[in-house]
Amino acid sequence: MAKKLGDLRPVYVVGIGWHRYQDASDTPYVALGLASIREALADAGVAWPEVESSYVATALLGMACGRPMLRHLGASGGSLLHIENASASGSTAFRHACMEVGAGLSDVALAVGVDKPAKVVRGESQAGIASLAGRAIVPFTHFALLTDAYMQRHGVGIEDIARVAVKNHHNGARNPNAQRQRTRTLDEVLGGRRVSGELTPLQCCPVGEGAAAVIVASEEGIRCLGIDPGRAVRVLSSAARSERVYPAGRGFDAELTRETCAMALEEAGVAPGALDIVELHDAFTVEELHYVEGMGICPEGQAAHLLREGAFDIGGRVAVNPSGGLIAMGHPIGPTGIGQIGEIVLQLRGEAGDRQHAGARTGLAHMVGVGAVCYAHVLQA
Repeated sequence: MAKKLGDLRPVYVVGIGWHRYQDASDTPYVALGLASIREALADAGVAWPEVESSYVATALLGMACGRPMLRHLGASGGSLLHIENASASGSTAFRHACMEVGAGLSDVALAVGVDKPAKVVRGESQAGIASLAGRAIVPFTHFALLTDAYMQRHGVGIEDIARVAVKNHHNGARNPNAQRQRTRTLDEVLGGRRVSGELTPLQCCPVGEGAAAVIVASEEGIRCLGIDPGRAVRVLSSAARSERVYPAGRGFDAELTRETCAMALEEAGVAPGALDIVELHDAFTVEELHYVEGMGICPEGQAAHLLREGAFDIGGRVAVNPSGGLIAMGHPIGPTGIGQIGEIVLQLRGEAGDRQHAGARTGLAHMVGVGAVCYAHVLQA
């Protein structure tokens, strides 16, 4: 029977760092990435030569971008792996760093995500097989249709769905690493042009640039390097799935999330109701509602009502996207999944400042990539 992360030796996040997510600028990606790595190293109290392996996540920068960045830290000879997995690139890099440490192949590893906006050709465009609908159903149209379907099925209005953005902009306004740092009213979120259907720009995530990094370590690494164990957060589980054929009428995004998060929670031995923090993929507002239902945090059709009551606010039943989520924190692609891990670690340490969710002990990070892959991690203080 295949082993899971929980079957291996314990793995901990011991250091976290960011370069703020921001609009496109002239800042080289090397400077973005180095800022996050140096912050993570300082947070862990670890010197660069003590990092045995590095996983570099990027979706937009092209081939072998890690070497020109990491060489500024010193030629340590540690192994280096580049990972591209669309929006889930950072989550994938984190999973592999955890598996390497858990398997005992190394005691200290780095997962870093960095990206800058670029014109990227998706692999399917070079597959040599024509797509019947690929050009017609672009992401924002897909999620606009899901928004309409959710409203019709559950008898809610666009105001109910737009409250996701109001909440997440409020959280992002208190996050110094967020791309969008401005509180928005419901009228502001619903105002202005329509991107597609009922979706407005403030209900959609911005794609900018930035970086996020985490250091993961074994218990032996923590002991040998004198890392403070009181600030180490354990990674209880890691789950990954890809899309399959689902029953008619079931959205593949939500079903893939349902399967993957169920695996991660079961492996961790954590019930959905025991989660204190959830960082999830909310590139569009309706996603948050679909995914909290898919995770089992609430019954299907109830997310909009609980959102209205404040259940998903910081200080509510479970803080969903206290970072601001993709909608306010931003979605620079490569760093996004790693930045989610960093936010959960901040919360579980009790170091999130005025974004702190009181008593946070257990968190789940969730990412999907072009609808085809899903990753989920459960962490606990």
